[in-house]
Amino acid sequence: LGLGYRWMRQLLALTVYAILLMPGFLQVGYYYFYSSQVRRSIVYGEQPRNRLDLYIPKDSSRPCPVMAFVTGGAWIIGYKAWGALLGRRLAERGIIVACIDYRNFPQGTISDMVSDASQGISFVCNNIASYGGDPNQIYLMGQSAGAHIAACALMEQAVKESSGQPIPWSVTQIKAYFGLSGGYNLHNLVDHFHQRGLNRSIFLSIMNGEESLSSYSPEIVAKESSALTIALLPPIFLMHGTDDYSIPSSS
Repeated sequence: LGLGYRWMRQLLALTVYAILLMPGFLQVGYYYFYSSQVRRSIVYGEQPRNRLDLYIPKDSSRPCPVMAFVTGGAWIIGYKAWGALLGRRLAERGIIVACIDYRNFPQGTISDMVSDASQGISFVCNNIASYGGDPNQIYLMGQSAGAHIAACALMEQAVKESSGQPIPWSVTQIKAYFGLSGGYNLHNLVDHFHQRGLNRSIFLSIMNGEESLSSYSPEIVAKESSALTIALLPPIFLMHGTDDYSIPSSS
């Protein structure tokens, strides 16, 4: 009886919580689907889910600053619409927000996700002026898994640029990078996610195998990069809650 009572109490609490959140979700959903300020599903590449959403300020009479945003979702359930609230709030403050979608696992692995994000950033850098954005004021932000993916794309581009490889966009076009609750050393996350229910074998499959963990750990890549590569990087701001258990701040 005690177990059943506790289960019913938890179910009731969850139901009340969902009801309290519902008005907010409905409001954001209505804005996302019906606002003239939202340009949904702009194609930036040829692969599945190579789409992005743009949130345009009402007053776009002059070029606006731009925030390219990569959403989180544990590399499995990320979606561009998760950035709707951020897009709305920043658009109200005169900033264009580009929420970049990307292939999730199992549709793609980390190499595909980084490639998609990089291509989305390239689209923003090369085309945002057509939507009223200022190409000289482009910022990059990622949240959770999106922070990891965006940081990987930024480091990968800096390495290519410093070694003279052809590039579709320059790291110097990004004025600053903001990483929210991201994980930047995958070696520290394998056991953590396994304990939280993301099986070790699945996590390693997402990351192209154990041998690729270092290659997709921005912290390690930065430490092993040349001074020229590091000099190309924009100012980087990493923000993380110390009580965040989804991705520990130590990572």
